[in-house]
Amino acid sequence: MDRLDDMDHRSRGGTDRRSLRGTEHRILSAFHARGRDPRVATAARALSWAGEHGALWLAAGLAGAAVDRGRRGAWLRGTALTAGAHLVSMGVKRLVRRPRPAHVTPLVHTAGRHSFPSSHATSAAAAAVAYGALGAYVIPPLAAAMCVSRLVVGVHYPSDVAAGAALGALTACAGAGWMRRGSARD
Repeated sequence: MDRLDDMDHRSRGGTDRRSLRGTEHRILSAFHARGRDPRVATAARALSWAGEHGALWLAAGLAGAAVDRGRRGAWLRGTALTAGAHLVSMGVKRLVRRPRPAHVTPLVHTAGRHSFPSSHATSAAAAAVAYGALGAYVIPPLAAAMCVSRLVVGVHYPSDVAAGAALGALTACAGAGWMRRGSARD
């Protein structure tokens, strides 16, 4: 490749990155605009508060263990997978150190200043997979709402949420065998 080809390649790459960043900004801004509706803002804030450090999902897993005594161990292992996914996301966040969006005014305060991946989305997706496998079919739609709420409150880019959801789902899928094997002994 000669010098002109190399310059053209670099400029296209830069344009592609700017275009992707611009797309993320536009998507985030569109979701964040929904927060102007007080009902939407209230719901998004409530989800944000409930999902802090995976609290909603950990409480759901412990409630499942208390109510479904026949599968108590599976519920507890699902809760452990959800907590583990959340911890992994926090570790990745410390490595990546992506700043939170600055082009919108957030509707909530955050516990940390780093954005990638969304730990709320990570624990929500882990819970959706783990508890969904146990028949808690209300959890996946609630987890999806949690993921969308991160955009509405303006504290994550869409790629933060997508990466967090993928990380959570993969973590729970990786531990699915552990949950099933343990269920036979419960």
